[in-house]
Amino acid sequence: MDFDFIRSQCVGKAMMNYLGCSCTFFEPMDDDDPIMDAYHRARQEGSREGFVPVLVTVDKILWECLVMNSSPGCAGRGDYAFDPEKVALYRRQALAVSLENSDAVLKEMAGRHKQDQPGLDGCQPGSGGGGEANDAFGSYWNPFTRKTFPLILANVPVKNPWEIFAYLPFGGWNECPDTPQLMAAAKCWFERFGAVPAVMTRDTLEFELPAPVPGEQALELAQEQHGFCPDMDQGGAWSLAALADDLRRSTVWRFWWD
Repeated sequence: MDFDFIRSQCVGKAMMNYLGCSCTFFEPMDDDDPIMDAYHRARQEGSREGFVPVLVTVDKILWECLVMNSSPGCAGRGDYAFDPEKVALYRRQALAVSLENSDAVLKEMAGRHKQDQPGLDGCQPGSGGGGEANDAFGSYWNPFTRKTFPLILANVPVKNPWEIFAYLPFGGWNECPDTPQLMAAAKCWFERFGAVPAVMTRDTLEFELPAPVPGEQALELAQEQHGFCPDMDQGGAWSLAALADDLRRSTVWRFWWD
């Protein structure tokens, strides 16, 4: 019997138990059309019924991060245990945090890394920078098998897209923002651009938008995104101009932390 299959089943069951909401499990697939169809149906249903769907890879490291943040003392145990009372308290506290100054949170993150932003000098809003369009999710694909990773479509019982991080607190390590910062950034970007967090892996977060951002706002957004995810500047050809050009063409944003 395939050990990896058994482990993914165990981790998937633990994650769905932890989420405590309506979930659909997807085994690895060559074609993600059924996944995308289910996700977009859930988006439509969620707007009527009061939940926000998100695709989550079944991953032991992601599982441990969720538990480490919301149920201290249980991470690393081989029995996939967590404390439901601690998790429920964590969610209540995260949802109670005021996000009135969410713009200031983004500005602070962008300012912290401003000196590390190549390609800013002389770059004009809406100007071309050699970017590429991105209109498809990529983080749930396994590069070795060329199939999707095992996935959970979770219908998270929250009203607003940014609130999913109360149920999926995967940040707070290295330079990945913590839960309040993730919520603040997601709130700003939803209110300005309609961006919703859609896919989460152990180290990647993808947002989906109804349309690319206006060209005149792309450069400011590129600065915000680099502050939010400083690791996105890896690679010698990276620049703010190229990122801004990506943003004015794309309906999917991808963030990756080392």
